[in-house]
Amino acid sequence: MTNSEPSEFTTRASSINRALDQIGDKWCLLIIQEVLWGINSFNDMMAAMGVSRGVLSNRLRWLQEVDCLRKEEGGAEGGRRPRYHLTAKSIELYDSAMMAVAWEREWFHNPQLDRVQLVHAGCGKPFVAQMRCDSCDGLVYMEDVGYSPGPGATRDVREKKVRRRSSIAITEVPSERALYLNLINIVGDRWTSNVIALSYHGLTRFDQFHSELPVATNILSDRLKLLVEEGIFEQVAYQQRPMRYEYHLTDKGRGLFPWFITLLQWGDKWCDPEGRGRPMELTHTPCGGPLHAQVRCSECQGVLKAHEVHFTLDGENIGPTREDPGQN
Repeated sequence: MTNSEPSEFTTRASSINRALDQIGDKWCLLIIQEVLWGINSFNDMMAAMGVSRGVLSNRLRWLQEVDCLRKEEGGAEGGRRPRYHLTAKSIELYDSAMMAVAWEREWFHNPQLDRVQLVHAGCGKPFVAQMRCDSCDGLVYMEDVGYSPGPGATRDVREKKVRRRSSIAITEVPSERALYLNLINIVGDRWTSNVIALSYHGLTRFDQFHSELPVATNILSDRLKLLVEEGIFEQVAYQQRPMRYEYHLTDKGRGLFPWFITLLQWGDKWCDPEGRGRPMELTHTPCGGPLHAQVRCSECQGVLKAHEVHFTLDGENIGPTREDPGQN
């Protein structure tokens, strides 16, 4: 971006965009995941993520600024290093984490992580997280959700201060607790995530994406190319001379829909600075009711809560946290 280019741009109000502008960065997502597991000192985070000291410091400051982390200073005698804890705001990203794990398990296989089971304390059984409609208890699928403008359907002014996509490969992140690294690799860049979110509204062509997301054309081209390479989109030619393509969601791309719904609901609650209300109303078309999606246990249909889910490795409890996140 040159000095002559504007530092801001305007898009239609979107809770997903607002959420991504706060936490839609690879390192922010990794930090929140590590703290959820109880890895909350600076040095432990740096070792777990393979991140530089400068980048980690920057993201920790940012997450405190947007109230997603709380810093606990060392004791009065200076013997303890500062610790970082989740806040009420970031604890509610737990639904997103559960849907991220479900997507990762469906589309990727890692022999070590596949040995980890999620156990719901409510029923005592291993489970897969599911998204269900609170009105009818039905599973929520992309094609069964309708959209209409909400009371907050205005315009958002967004900053162009974009962090570049990390040059560190996701496979180089050394953490043994990262249960959805591949998802973070795809969505850990707000432009990439913005494009996916727009595709759920039926956008398929370059000019359609660009009209809704007026970033530099080379950035948009790069993100579309990445999404094709990652199997989220497939290219379908709609014009021969010159050759032009539409970008259609694959099953893998549609599978990310529940993760984006959890992000939208989180943004509705936590990213509405002017208190205008939801920019978009969602309807679950099978029952006709307003959609409030809940993340539930596949075995007992109970709503999943962070302190009621345990991770086990070969039957031995390994977390996910060393403290009840609800106490922070």
